Order: sequence, then C-alpha cells, then structure tokens
Amino acid sequence: MIEEARHWLGLLLGVVLMVVVTPAAADELRPGYLEFTQKDANRWSLVCKVPSFGGLTPQVEPVLPNGCTAIGTPQRELADRALVSRYDVRCTGPVSGSRIGLADLTSIQTDVLVRVAPLGRPVQAMRLTAAEPSAEIAARPNAWQVARTYFVTGVEHILLGYDHLLFVIALVLLLRGAWTVAKAVTAFTVAHSLTLIGTTLGLFGLPQEPVEALIALSIVFLALEIVKREPDGKGLTERAPWIVAFVFGLLHGFGFAGALRELGLPEGDVPTALLTFNLGVEAGQFLIVFGCIAALTMLRRVSIAAVVPATRLASYGIGMTASYWLIERLVS
Repeated sequence: MIEEARHWLGLLLGVVLMVVVTPAAADELRPGYLEFTQKDANRWSLVCKVPSFGGLTPQVEPVLPNGCTAIGTPQRELADRALVSRYDVRCTGPVSGSRIGLADLTSIQTDVLVRVAPLGRPVQAMRLTAAEPSAEIAARPNAWQVARTYFVTGVEHILLGYDHLLFVIALVLLLRGAWTVAKAVTAFTVAHSLTLIGTTLGLFGLPQEPVEALIALSIVFLALEIVKREPDGKGLTERAPWIVAFVFGLLHGFGFAGALRELGLPEGDVPTALLTFNLGVEAGQFLIVFGCIAALTMLRRVSIAAVVPATRLASYGIGMTASYWLIERLVS
C-alpha cells in the first residue's frame, strides 16, 4: 500500500510539475489573425497579424484565393508583440470555393483565426492549424463558424494560459469540500465575466502590464495560503472563499480581455464571439476543477497521509513559478 501511495503521489506531482516547469510560458495562447474584407466588387483588404515569440517575429506570406493578387507593397508595423501586415488585394472574380491561409504556418508556432467578410453576405470565421494551414471560403457559410471558433479559443486560453490555470488549481488545492470549491469557482466565474465583457465593450479598462503582474501576485497569495495553512486554523481565503475568488476574478477578467483584444474580435460578430469565448473559458475551467478534484479523490483513496505533502509540494511549485512571473512582469 505504501508503494502504491508513493506511485500515485508521484503521478500527481508529475502532472503539476509538467505545468510549472516552463515559467516563461505564462500566457502562450496568442493566435495569429487573418482578416479578409471586401471593399467593392473587385477590391479587398487583408490584415495579417503574426505574434512574436522569444523576440522573433517571422514574416509569413499569405495564400490568397484564386484570382486574387496583392497590389503594391504591404504596410507593416509592430504592435502588441506582433507583426501586423496590411495588403490591398484585387480579385478578378468570386472568392467562394477558393482557399485562404498562410504559406508556412509551422514557423509561427501558433494557430491562426481567419475572418472573411464579403459585401452583403454573412461573415465567415475559420481556424488554421499547422496540419491545416488554409481553409476554404464557403459560398454559404455555416452560421456556427464564429461561435465554434471562439469557443475552442476560449477553452484553449484557460488550459494553455498557465497563469489562469495555476490560479484555479491553487484554489481547488486550498479549499476543502466540493460545495466550498463550487461557490468560490462560481464567484471567480461571475467576476471575470464582468470585467471581460465590460473591458471588451469599452466600458472600462486597466493597463495590461500591471494587470498581468497582479494576476501573478494572486497566484503567489494562494500558494502562500496553502503553505501556511494550519490544521485547526483558516486563512483569509478559507474564511471568505467567494469574496477572495471574486476579487481576484475581476483581475483575471482583465487578463482574459487582454488576450481577446490580442486575438481580435470580428466586427459585426462581437456579441457571438464574446459570448462563446467566455463559454469556452468556463468549459476549460470546469475541466481543470473536475480534473483536480478527481486526482485528489483518487489520492485520498490510496493514502490519506499522502494528500498533505502532495498539496504542499504542489503549492511550492506553483508559488515559485508565479513568483518568477511576478518578477519578470515587474522588471519588463
């Protein structure tokens, strides 16, 4: 039984360490963006945004639909850690049935959101991947294209945006009881939904740099709460879990809004994109909570004594990683 408990303890710690061993990747979900908008019968504009990673920003050439050619030299500018290229495009005929994409998607190490906006017809939204670097422009687009694209993006943002991921994991590790966790996660959800929607619609906002630093600080705070927890005592988060989760949720909502701003929202489809992105975040959050509770339940069944040291060691890893992010964001 002791050896089996050690086995499960090792698995739990391994999962946590796999998440935290890459501290530089605090929020790596930064897809590229390709927007193809019709101006008149033969004239289109193309905006291509390619994110930079590690200080490098590759110049990736777009693949235009059949019968379309770029006119003149594209305008390029660096903005929001990305290279933005703007092209004037002339097309000799309809673009439906043709494909649009990027020539070498593997070089930018991320997926690309595509928005095609013909005059007088519904907007189309697609997603490009390294395995599928181009997409066909449909004559009659699927009404659920935008919803599906931004929902998947929301799920990936919470699962691959490691700062948000570690905050939710720390919250589950700290709180006792499914009902307590449910109340805290609900408060976190309501709070970040409010700031995400309000910031995206331009009702209010905060500068992104201090927000990112405060998000890292919120993770450090929870990690310290776990480490300092006494068997018979309760820290601030345990005494008022939904209040702490709500306050920090407001901060994380500003972070989600910043990520969504980097992605770009399709004009004319803002409500759909915003709603489905938020629903995707909630779906990803549910997966995290469910996975953590399942892992802890399994560990308790094997050995109750292993839960406390596993939680403490996990909190050390989370705290050190968040501290690294905090310092990095303060000095950058």
